[in-house]
Amino acid sequence: MDALVRYFKISERGSDIGTEIRAGLTTFLTISYILFVNPQLLSISGMPANDVAIATALAAAIATLIMGLYANFPFALAPGMGLNAYFTFGVVQGMGVHWSVALTAVFIEGLIFMALAMTGFRTKLINAIPKAIKIATMTGIGLFLAIIGFQNAKLTVDHPATLVTLGDLHDPAVLLSLVGIILTSGLIVRQVKGAILIGIVVLTAIAWGFGLSPAPEQFMAWPSLPTETLAALDFSQIFTGALVTVVIAFLFVDIFDTAGTLLGVGRLGGFLNDKGELPGSDRAFMADASGTTAGSLLGTSTVTTYIESATGIEEGGRTGLTAVVVAIMFLLAMFFTPLFTAVPALATAPALIVVGAMMMGAAKELDWTKMEDAVPAFLTVIAMPFTYSIAHGITLGVISWVAIHLITGKARDIHPLMWILAVALVAFHAFL
Repeated sequence: MDALVRYFKISERGSDIGTEIRAGLTTFLTISYILFVNPQLLSISGMPANDVAIATALAAAIATLIMGLYANFPFALAPGMGLNAYFTFGVVQGMGVHWSVALTAVFIEGLIFMALAMTGFRTKLINAIPKAIKIATMTGIGLFLAIIGFQNAKLTVDHPATLVTLGDLHDPAVLLSLVGIILTSGLIVRQVKGAILIGIVVLTAIAWGFGLSPAPEQFMAWPSLPTETLAALDFSQIFTGALVTVVIAFLFVDIFDTAGTLLGVGRLGGFLNDKGELPGSDRAFMADASGTTAGSLLGTSTVTTYIESATGIEEGGRTGLTAVVVAIMFLLAMFFTPLFTAVPALATAPALIVVGAMMMGAAKELDWTKMEDAVPAFLTVIAMPFTYSIAHGITLGVISWVAIHLITGKARDIHPLMWILAVALVAFHAFL
């Protein structure tokens, strides 16, 4: 035990082994939905769902293990939501390429990210982002978590005229989610250890017991390695314009999705320094890149850091041991997939909403009277939930920040990398 404490610097970061384990379990339960959502989405592209399920668990375990052992951060990684949808609907169905070609694009993206992480370019890039945008990123992620929670709890549903509206408050499942928000919040206020995890477990038990969500018919299932998707890369179109376009698209979306998550969740955990930088971010980016590369070889789309890691951090996780626990759970999930995938969305939704509320506290650090910062920060915040993308939020924030500083005669305040970044983002959205 002493070796674990020393290796992960648990005492230095004000934590203990029990807290780290509890935080890991909380994070895993919150993101375990990816184990069944990712196979569902990628199977639409023609990939065998069983292979994708195993690839999802293995890729998540590998990337999260590297994050824990190498970077010593309590962040969990898995195939990214949004990126998997783009893989299926934007690339395979939209561009008409085979899924093996799309996996090749993901593989190349992972290799490029490794190179960028080793040279420190990705770290220099996020360090160049203004402090106002970094603070806004945490706030925006809080709202993003909240809208995901509202959607999963069915508190928010789609509407043909207004896009979204209030869900059915007569639905017992919706009411149970509301009870979960109150329960989780009350436990946190009373400083009960494991408050978020307790909330998830209690709501899951009630949902199963009252038939609001199907209980698992069995608890175990023997896994097998992917057969069709394992190393199923196709390099025949590597020099075609279509594949290059896909690689660039994956690069841009993943860079800002991961950077935004690391900044927002890192700020929640107190990992950022006075300049708003994340010390050790090169190692975190390497975990992300390694996961993406391994995932493509196993048979899944781009792996990225999950904003749901915030639930484990709020539970007290402060070291890589939290991530190691998540990685172990992903490996165990290969044997207990029926159990973990039976945890209903209504049980994890309150955790996302409550953590979202906590992350909103960053908004008080913004100078809302300084409009050259306030407007880009506001665009960053609202774009994340409204476009359902961290990357889009940061994109709007960066471009507007540079443009406003330029027209107000404050060009000298713009970091050289911000000029390059703003131009690249404009070109990306204009031509791709």
